[in-house]
Amino acid sequence: MITAQLNQLATALAGEFDNRQQALADPVWYLHLRLWYRPLPKGLFADGYGFFIEQISVASGQPPYRQRILHLTLKDNQPWGQFYALADPSAYIGSATEPDRLTGLTRGALIDLPTCALAIQFLPTTATFQARLPGDSLCRFTVNGVTTCVRLLLDIGPESLAADSPVVLQMGDRGVDPDTGQATWGPLMGPFRLVKQRAFALPT
Repeated sequence: MITAQLNQLATALAGEFDNRQQALADPVWYLHLRLWYRPLPKGLFADGYGFFIEQISVASGQPPYRQRILHLTLKDNQPWGQFYALADPSAYIGSATEPDRLTGLTRGALIDLPTCALAIQFLPTTATFQARLPGDSLCRFTVNGVTTCVRLLLDIGPESLAADSPVVLQMGDRGVDPDTGQATWGPLMGPFRLVKQRAFALPT
């Protein structure tokens, strides 16, 4: 089932984001990132919306990284976001800007990440969606035999309530040492603030 609120969230996320202004203002603490939320064909999930996500460090000259899948759906009539890893992420590097490569993506190419799900709350006073892991839990996943723990943070909404206000995505994911609770990587001075540069259409 797709509600108006879930559609509003998916519409806000579908696009290309960039934190150029933040990186120029404070280059010591913030890399210049470009981030894509590319809508996936409807057939991948039985309901809701799917997104292929990847990002790039603009100045690094390196290819995009951190490829992942997000499924937006409803749980207890509230928006819910479930992340998946890709069994072979290298096969999809650059697919955010070449979406035709994603048409053959199947559930068999995805790895379940049961601890990496976001409870999403809508804040009507700011028209912002706030996504957090339930309770004080951590997202856990294993790559090349190494398990990583991450505290996920994502807010998205208009910069202001003005009609022409740009959409801003704040991303504050941090790696966490599960034994000490201390951050091991991520934005230490507050979340990355990425402004939407281009919108992508949702599948019909």
